[in-house]
Amino acid sequence: MTTGSFFADLFQPTTPRKVIVSVRTLRTAIESALMSYTRPELEVVLADELKLPWTHSESPEDQSTKRSLIEAYMPEWTVPQLVGLARRILSEHNVYTTEIQDLLAEYDRGGGVGSPAKNLIFAANGPKPELVLRDAVNNDIEIVKNAKYCLVFEQPIPADGLSFERLIDWWRDREGLTESDDRAVGLDLHQRLAASIGDNPAERLVFDVYSRRYKQHGFGIPALIPQVYLHYDPYTVRSRGTRNNPLARQRMDFLLLFSDRQRVVIEVDGKQHYSDRDGTANPTLYAEMVAEDRRLRLAGYEVYRFGGKELMEPLATEMVSSFFDELQQRMS
Repeated sequence: MTTGSFFADLFQPTTPRKVIVSVRTLRTAIESALMSYTRPELEVVLADELKLPWTHSESPEDQSTKRSLIEAYMPEWTVPQLVGLARRILSEHNVYTTEIQDLLAEYDRGGGVGSPAKNLIFAANGPKPELVLRDAVNNDIEIVKNAKYCLVFEQPIPADGLSFERLIDWWRDREGLTESDDRAVGLDLHQRLAASIGDNPAERLVFDVYSRRYKQHGFGIPALIPQVYLHYDPYTVRSRGTRNNPLARQRMDFLLLFSDRQRVVIEVDGKQHYSDRDGTANPTLYAEMVAEDRRLRLAGYEVYRFGGKELMEPLATEMVSSFFDELQQRMS
């Protein structure tokens, strides 16, 4: 080899290694980071500091190695769950690992909503709440009127999404149901959420079909949250004027938070979405609806629409159930 060819090869640009975010790569990176602890330290970190649930019949002491102990605390975890744990390891523990950082950076480039949720106001079953910005710098809001007609989840959205299980824990503390088990609290919460849907049969079908999944798959799946405020306009249509409406859609029919970045909006379209009260087609209403859908998608949301008529068909229950199966598979 000549001197010239040696230096040419030395400074030849190389193709960067592609970072693949998967259950396998995340588990490997997390395990490598946690292996720096001793076995006694690891038992404290996993159970007490990271507060990971132990879901096995045998004791953690039965795991023969540190690696098997770590793996046992993460059985069948999904990518969002592992991402959430990886973020906590970096932020809460003095563990430096470029592998985890690279995986999180690649995950964040994969799309979704860029900023964390700050205000989750939902399940409105009465007059519109009146809000004020208590601290505009920190985006702190306060409901000053009609607060009793809606729910406010004031906790940060976990990296692995908002599950029905987490909502149950929040509802238990909120309502003081400390002596009730998860099933009883979940039923109480379900009834309160259902009350916000009212007598809309199409929306009720979507809500009921998804609620059956809690019994089938457990409370750890993402919660289907009804009647979520997306925008807030303190003025009414009458006071603002129909030609000066900056917010086309103030509430979402349903919201699923699969992770802190993956947000899925589900809308059920009745005649009011595309026609006037007399049934006449209104192209302006339709144009406003699709324009708002585009805006949401560009912001990182995924939007899925059901036509009210298709939800009244004989096989609507099976159709909606299949949709949720495919959605869960896609988002996992």
